[in-house]
Amino acid sequence: MILGFAATEIISRRYKNTVHATANDTKLELFMFLSLLAISQPLAMLVTLILCDDLTQYWWHRLSHSPLLWPLHRAHHSAEYMSIRITFRNNFFYYLMMPGLWLAGALIYLGVGGLVYAMYVVVKLTVIVGAHCAWRWDEPLYKIPALRPVMWVVERTISTPATHWAHHAITQQDGVGHYKGNFGNLLFIWDMMFGSAHITQKYPAQVGLKDDRLFGQEHWYHQMFYPLFQSKREHTALKFGGKIYAEDE
Repeated sequence: MILGFAATEIISRRYKNTVHATANDTKLELFMFLSLLAISQPLAMLVTLILCDDLTQYWWHRLSHSPLLWPLHRAHHSAEYMSIRITFRNNFFYYLMMPGLWLAGALIYLGVGGLVYAMYVVVKLTVIVGAHCAWRWDEPLYKIPALRPVMWVVERTISTPATHWAHHAITQQDGVGHYKGNFGNLLFIWDMMFGSAHITQKYPAQVGLKDDRLFGQEHWYHQMFYPLFQSKREHTALKFGGKIYAEDE
């Protein structure tokens, strides 16, 4: 489109006859055009996408710890280990019903560029996978005195292994675990804003679910396809009428 209108200016001689631009004009217009395409528009789209998508995912995750939705998210916490392999470990319907995935589709339809979304997904997955990784990338950084101010900001901005491992802890009676908070997906800012943050720079001794330790692990198909398949275990959240096992019971 731009090249087409540029051609009309040249062919009609209007450019030659009326545009008396100086070198200063050329630099201003060229650099502003490039910065709009390369910085301003992608940044605005990316920030909008991050805020909309990640905020909805924070609340979806937080609501998934309620009695109604816990069966759809329980599988993510039933692993007795932390690893990149559990990043997408959830109930089938957990992702099918996730608002953020549908919102992403709507945003792309409304004009958010596919390339911008792809860049966002790379950043998002890097943080999420890193937060679940068996190699705790933040652990050695906490031990470097010069990096303490940096890590103070980092752990309050994005999810880190320390904060997310705490969310997967089997207990929160040790002052480290915090499975009733630290819901942030990419951004930990939401936990700071909505009072669900717990930061210790420590890691829980054990992760997983206490009821699995007491009554045995649920079958994979019950975890993946509830409510289509329901557990026959005596104490379970994966059957109609079942409930979340409370640590203090």
